[in-house]
Amino acid sequence: MGEQREPQWLDADEQQIWHAFAYLLIRLPAALDTQIQRDADISHFDYLVLSALSSDSEGALRMSRLSHFTGGSLSRLSNVVAKLEKRGWVRREPDPDDGRATRAVLTPDGWDKVVASAPSHVEEVRRLVFDALTKTQQRQLGAISERLLAAIDPERS
Repeated sequence: MGEQREPQWLDADEQQIWHAFAYLLIRLPAALDTQIQRDADISHFDYLVLSALSSDSEGALRMSRLSHFTGGSLSRLSNVVAKLEKRGWVRREPDPDDGRATRAVLTPDGWDKVVASAPSHVEEVRRLVFDALTKTQQRQLGAISERLLAAIDPERS
C-alpha cells in the first residue's frame, strides 16, 4: 500500500466560492423545475427532452444522442420517453440508418407542447441567469461552463 497524500484543502476564498456554486447547483435546477411544472405541467427534464427533439431538423434523435443532450442516463431517458409517449408527445421508432438503434421522434402534439411551454421557460432562464449578469459575465459564464464540462466529460463533443 502506498502512502496517502494529504488533500489540497480549499482556502477560505475557494470555500466561499465552492459553497456559493454548490448552492447554485441545487437551487437553479429546482427553480427551473418549479417554473415549468407550474406553467406547463411537465418536469424540467421532460422539457429538455422535448426541446432537444424540437431543435433537430427532423424532430428525431437516437436515444443515445438524446441522453447526451439531456445529461440523463439511458434508463432515466427511456422512462421519461415512455411517459411522453403516453401523453402523445413522442414516439419511438427504429433508426433508419441503424435498425439496432432507437430514435425518439417528436409528434405534432409534442411540437405544440414545446411551443406553448417555451415562452415562460425562456423568460425564467433570462430572469434567473442572463438578467443577473452583464454581457461580459455571460460570456465568462459560458467559457467557465465549457471548461468545467471538459473536466467532467473529456469525451464531450
